[in-house]
Amino acid sequence: MCTHPVGEPARRCQRIQPALLAVGIVLGALLIPHSVLAQYPTKPIRLVVGLAQGGAPDIAARIIAAKMAPLLGQPVLVENRVGSNGSIATEFVARSAPDGYVLLMSNDSMMTINPHLYTKMPVDVLKDLVPVTAVSQTSNFFLTVHPSVPAKTLQEFIEYAKTANPPLAYASVGYGSQHHLAMEMLKWRAGINLLHVPYKGGAPAATATLAGEVSAMIGGASSVAQITNGKLRALAATGRARSALFPELPIIAEFYPGYELTTWIGILSPVGLGDAAASRLRAEVSKVLAMPDVAKGFAAAGIEPYLSTSQQFSDRIRADYEKYGKLVKMFGIKVGN
Repeated sequence: MCTHPVGEPARRCQRIQPALLAVGIVLGALLIPHSVLAQYPTKPIRLVVGLAQGGAPDIAARIIAAKMAPLLGQPVLVENRVGSNGSIATEFVARSAPDGYVLLMSNDSMMTINPHLYTKMPVDVLKDLVPVTAVSQTSNFFLTVHPSVPAKTLQEFIEYAKTANPPLAYASVGYGSQHHLAMEMLKWRAGINLLHVPYKGGAPAATATLAGEVSAMIGGASSVAQITNGKLRALAATGRARSALFPELPIIAEFYPGYELTTWIGILSPVGLGDAAASRLRAEVSKVLAMPDVAKGFAAAGIEPYLSTSQQFSDRIRADYEKYGKLVKMFGIKVGN
């Protein structure tokens, strides 16, 4: 404040005061966005899942949403938008405002297989979505068969499939999904012919296998309970090491070296999400994944907590993008739009 009543000092104060006022306005404008972001979230968050209820992405989303809501002080609502192997949900989130209130709970097929599978994609997943954090991974899928199939081991299944006429049918969670590619990899390595029957999610595929509509499937979370209760017979796992859930099961790589299929689930946002909101989300997800009951819930579904930085998550997406691109090309899998 100027205190000189007259003369040059007073005139100098008159010049300084407007300048100080302008500086204050600029500083205030710069501070407003940061204060707003620091308050995130101020309303419910929608966590969009592109696959049906009962599959691993849906299970992970519901466990995380229930635990994150109290930490964030706002409801976290799980919303299933099913169709086109997750592309409908992907497009919806990519075209939403990048304010942290619409997020995508994606599995890797939506980000790393679909772009190679469809002749046209509504969005560019590598440019229109930004990784926030991975949340879980599945170290193993499981090859299961209906009890009517007279095979107790992987080797017996291969021999039975070679002589089956008509060919045995198998279920997947969708055309071009990891479940589809995993069985196509086995067909290629073992030299067998199987008929692919796609379903809209893991739970419908498991239900079809239980009902005997198909003879076999390679599945993850949706198969675990059915293996445990003996309704489906598990023959082998797809990972690089035996499953802690079913350690007696061999991995397919024990018979066909180099065979491996694992998967991940993570949270993504439309491009433009602010650092403050992204950091808050990662911090709360980290707390949730450290909770013992969350680890227990994940384990029951055959998935594991898997926390990453946004850069680590981005690197994995790009690596899997290249890997699955080669597999889709090798098997000649395409879906018209």
